[in-house]
Amino acid sequence: MTLVTPPPLPAIVLDPIVRLALAEDLGRAGDLTTDATIKPGTQLTAHIQARQTGILAGMDAAAHALKLVDDTVAFDQKIEDGGTLAPGDTIAVMMGSARSILIAERTMLNFLGRLSGIATQTQTYAAAIAHTSAKVVCTRKTTPGHRAVEKRAVRCGGGTSHRYGLDDAILIKDNHIAACGSIPEALQRAHAYAGHLRMIEIEVDTLEQLAEALPHKPHAVLLDNMPPETLREAVAMIDGQCLAEASGGITLDTIAAVAETGVDYISVGALTHSAINLDVGLDIL
Repeated sequence: MTLVTPPPLPAIVLDPIVRLALAEDLGRAGDLTTDATIKPGTQLTAHIQARQTGILAGMDAAAHALKLVDDTVAFDQKIEDGGTLAPGDTIAVMMGSARSILIAERTMLNFLGRLSGIATQTQTYAAAIAHTSAKVVCTRKTTPGHRAVEKRAVRCGGGTSHRYGLDDAILIKDNHIAACGSIPEALQRAHAYAGHLRMIEIEVDTLEQLAEALPHKPHAVLLDNMPPETLREAVAMIDGQCLAEASGGITLDTIAAVAETGVDYISVGALTHSAINLDVGLDIL
């Protein structure tokens, strides 16, 4: 499958995330080791290199971290986000102040390792269902404060996103239904409240609940924790009336069978909450 590099995040979104990461590392006194060992004015050339096979993500965050530390250091990016990495591949070359590069090193690598891990995991899931029309989507199960960069990493890996937050769509879950009283009541209230651009999705656990929901015209139905045979029945019941999304404990071993039921989307929290960092390193030449 061909991966497309999504646009970089706007600086107003990216900047506070990266600043917080740098401040967390530098603390109250800065980089004591660099201060103690590296003379001001020392120059060097350094490579960021891949040490594992995977999909690259996080270059915008890494480059911004270096820029915030020292915008005079040259940063030559060799591979675009969404690109395939092999061990030994040079991702970027930096030339300039040794002190600045060493101060920014860990924050840059943290973003690249974490976000490339998410992109790589997403690509693995997306490849498993490439023979179907279903799309794999991430959820709100993200690292607090890092949702924007992690959801962009999912896009680098060939996935897409469910909601970014509570404010961009209406998703009526089981606890909303319990508190509201019934599926019809919840959907009627949602339609009365939502503007014409607001998506309304409702979670159902059974075919009986699905039958209750469909006459009230949700834009999408979240079919939660249903085995493939039940999902097939649900897709047949929906029959194009709305989007069908499968969810609930879906793994790499089960996602293909879920996709083959005909659902439109498959939400997988593991894309973000269980991704393993990709090993990247910085080497001085």
